Amino acid sequence: MALVVFPDGSRRDFPDGVSAAAVLKELGQRLQKEALVARVNGRVADLATVLPQEVEIEFLTFADEEGRDVYRHSSAHILAQAVKRLYPQAKLAIGPAISDGFYYDFDVPAPFTPEDLNRIEAEMARIIKEDLPITRFELSREEARALFEAAGEDYKVEIIDELPPESVISCYRQGEFIDLCAGPHVPSTGCIKAVKLLSVAGAYWRGDERNKMLQRIYGTSFPKRSLLEEHLHRLEEAKRRDHRRLGAELDLFSVREEGPGLPFFHPKGVVLYNELVSFWREEHRRRGYQEIKTPILLRRELWERSGHWDHYKENMYFAMIDEQPYAIKPMNCPGCILLYQRRLHSYRELPIRIGEMGLVHRHELSGVLHGLMRVRSFTQDDAHIFCRRDQVKAEILAIIEIVEYFYRTVFGFDYHVELSTKPEEAMGDEAIWELAEAALREALDETGMPYRVNVGEGAFYGPKIDFHLRDCLGRTWQCGTIQADFVMPEKFDLFYIGEDGQRHRLVMLHRVVFGSLERFIAILTEHFAGAFPVWLAPVQARVLPITERHTAYAAEVTCFLEEAGVRAELDARNEKVSYKIREAQVQKVPYMLVVGDREISEHTVSVRHRAEGDLGPMPPGVIRDRIVAEIKARRI
Repeated sequence: MALVVFPDGSRRDFPDGVSAAAVLKELGQRLQKEALVARVNGRVADLATVLPQEVEIEFLTFADEEGRDVYRHSSAHILAQAVKRLYPQAKLAIGPAISDGFYYDFDVPAPFTPEDLNRIEAEMARIIKEDLPITRFELSREEARALFEAAGEDYKVEIIDELPPESVISCYRQGEFIDLCAGPHVPSTGCIKAVKLLSVAGAYWRGDERNKMLQRIYGTSFPKRSLLEEHLHRLEEAKRRDHRRLGAELDLFSVREEGPGLPFFHPKGVVLYNELVSFWREEHRRRGYQEIKTPILLRRELWERSGHWDHYKENMYFAMIDEQPYAIKPMNCPGCILLYQRRLHSYRELPIRIGEMGLVHRHELSGVLHGLMRVRSFTQDDAHIFCRRDQVKAEILAIIEIVEYFYRTVFGFDYHVELSTKPEEAMGDEAIWELAEAALREALDETGMPYRVNVGEGAFYGPKIDFHLRDCLGRTWQCGTIQADFVMPEKFDLFYIGEDGQRHRLVMLHRVVFGSLERFIAILTEHFAGAFPVWLAPVQARVLPITERHTAYAAEVTCFLEEAGVRAELDARNEKVSYKIREAQVQKVPYMLVVGDREISEHTVSVRHRAEGDLGPMPPGVIRDRIVAEIKARRI
């Protein structure tokens, strides 16, 4: 008999050779209807999987992240089958599930058109209606190679050739379609209920620009049409909020073809940028941070010593100076280390908190560049804390407090936390990594906040805590990071003089809050749809004279506001006031102050708010005080 243990701890005996699907039939009707795959002894598997004699099992639905991934991976297979039916000459590459959807890469003679996507989507609907069983079978490496070579699937053959000779290779069949795949999958094509193809783009095979450009079709799928419609509405809203469009409309930034991935900030964008930097500096001074500035270009030997040369050189830029190799910094930490080393430090000085708004450069492939979200040059709000081991937990908790204040209190973001542990290419011995991971876990456990563990996803020099903020559309963005580093202090012989007069090894904490300042600006732009809080708005008030004879008084009001620190503009153009108001609304200006005969005679301004509408007449001093109070309070 097979002993099956369920998530609630209950146990039941089943005949030997029972499948997960057979066990599911003994459970509730709703779960039978919604279950997609099973977690069998911790591993996600097809429902057709035969269970071992003693097994812990949990059935996963679309509500579970792993269930959604399987659902959308199966959708990608249906996409591939539809393409092969319509375009038999197409060659298959890969088709994974991604956040909120899936894609599949194809090698085809000509790019897909929007009309092609409509045809493919219609064919997918037919395949779903056919309700084809999706079944797994296994082949030897030689058998799998022969199968896909005979089918002319060169990319599949390339993948197979990279596997060890003794590999047992899994494939999945649905009707006439066979794909190389580790799985798992839903039981049949009919399990997929609502599907939509979204776009097509070019993508290099394996992300390498030296390889052939393939056609990547993106899509999404849901178990209900209503969920799909909600998702498509969010996508439309995301397009409306796209920071690239708003960046141009609000004259914040641009990226020119003379410098792909190297953003230009315009005067209004610099105002926004500087306000964030000023806020960052103010809050870090209050918390005992000292600010530094390190060179953008340093000798290659420094990056070899830090480990970046071995682990990161493909993402770095280089230069020869005086016949010596240099590298443009991709990270700020080695420069900060050099500053720490300039003199001896006593245990009484620790912790030393050093912050830097450091400009870094990283080589990104042209195909992944995306406005301010993915760039080649950006500013990190880096800070490095040099401390004793007994101070580590308190410092991590203090960093978490900063993140909480920035994200939730000031900007109104919710967020979740993930802990990433030692990767395969890590530097340093196991004992050091265990210490670092334990320090992060202990601090997180003390806060009581839930967190997810990402095994093997840490930096090469230390485990890390990542903070993923959630915007108004429910999208998540990884921004803040804390890394506990016991490795760099060893590589650079970082120490302090202890109470005993001896050298002691210290711990180095790396952390950012904004992450990339450029990326954070993009997130804020999309979150607020360009209607920034008053304290961040590039123009906080615009004064609008109705006619030319009202301009002198309007100019007085503008100067009055500017003297109080309000970023005010005078719109003295010979245009109708309704046009000026409409343009100010489009420009997301928080306050519009209209001036005409009545306002001059009563020494007031007629106030309009971009969200609240007409607020009526107010004396200039009253509206000034209101705006100044909003700025000081940093109201959202």
